[in-house]
This record gives sequence, C-alpha cells and structure tokens, in this order.
Amino acid sequence: MFSMKKRLRQGRVWQTAQSVWRAEAGELRRLEKTVCPAAFARCVEVLAACRGKVLTAGVGTSAAAARKIAHSLCCVERPALFLSPGDGVHGGLGAVQKRDVVIAISKGGGTREIVNLLPAIQAKKAFLIGVTEKEDSVLGRACDLLVQVKVGREPEPFNMLATASTLAVIAVFDAVCIALMGVTGYTRAEFALIHSGGAVGERLLDPNPEESAPAR
Repeated sequence: MFSMKKRLRQGRVWQTAQSVWRAEAGELRRLEKTVCPAAFARCVEVLAACRGKVLTAGVGTSAAAARKIAHSLCCVERPALFLSPGDGVHGGLGAVQKRDVVIAISKGGGTREIVNLLPAIQAKKAFLIGVTEKEDSVLGRACDLLVQVKVGREPEPFNMLATASTLAVIAVFDAVCIALMGVTGYTRAEFALIHSGGAVGERLLDPNPEESAPAR
C-alpha cells in the first residue's frame, strides 16, 4: 500500500513539473508577439553605444534576473554591475554617472526600492531602461526607454510566484546580449580573453574548435 501511495505521489509531482515547464515554455514563445520590436532594437542600440557602464537593479526575483543580466552583459564586453536598491539610497547611487545606462526591473513598476532610485538616476542624466509589465506605472512613465515584458500568468495556482515572468525577463536580455554580439562584432578571441576558465574556457582556447564542439 505504501509503495502504491508513493508511486502515485511521485506521479503527481512529475505531472506538476511537466505542467510548469509547458506553461513557462509557452510564455517564452509568446515573447515574439508581446515584446515591442522597436523597443528591443532601441535597447540593443543604447547598450551598444554606451560609453560608460551598465547598472542593473531589481528586488527579490527581479534582483536575481538583474544580476544574471549584468553578468551576461560583461560576457559580451558591455561592462555591467548590479546596483543594490537598498545600498543605492545609502550612497551606492554614487556609482551612477552621466554616461551610464541603468536597467531597472520591477514587475509591477512601482516597487518602492526601485522608485526611490529614480530621482537620482534622472538628476545624474543616466539613460534609464525600465523593464516592467505595466506601461502606466511609476517606472514605466519615468524611464527613457520602456522594455515591456509581460506574461499571461505564472504557472502556480495563485498566479503570484514570479517564475515565468522572471524567466521572460532573462530570456529577453539573453536575446539582447546575443544581438549585441552581432552589432558590435564581438569575436571568439575576445570571449576567450575574459572566459578562460571552466569547460567554456577549454572550448574557447581549443585550437580545433570544430573538434571540441558538443555533439548535437
């Protein structure tokens, strides 16, 4: 009896996993229709032309996305760092300068910690890219460029846990980074210079890259 109950429980858990993956994959596919092509292209253009640094900011799961975006930008030679909104209003905003680009992420566009950063960013005349679902929000109205990223719903029953929406933000900026590689003419040699570690570094430094490519 116990074994049967255990198998049933495992079956339900696996069904949940499949349901979540299907839902998240569906939301990522929707990005082709929901993200504004002009805003996406302008975002790539601004980041390609940036002569300062890029700062990303977010709270909670948006902070996790912001950190990932900053790292990916560094990987394509767009100097970036994560600005903690909490530290920002205690002096950290000194990192923001006129030639910089700030990417502020807030699902609802009204996150208090993000809103608190806006006056200084605007006063310093850094270029502000707002990433939010809501165009008519504090962040949506304050930014120089709105990159609207929204999903139909989150996979979990309460439609509250930021899962698919966080993946969507990351996916949009994954695409931004890869587009930047083409726009800036980023080379394999440049990547090898800054990513010599790990399996990726081994492949980048391999004199016979075709032989070291993973099987498809």
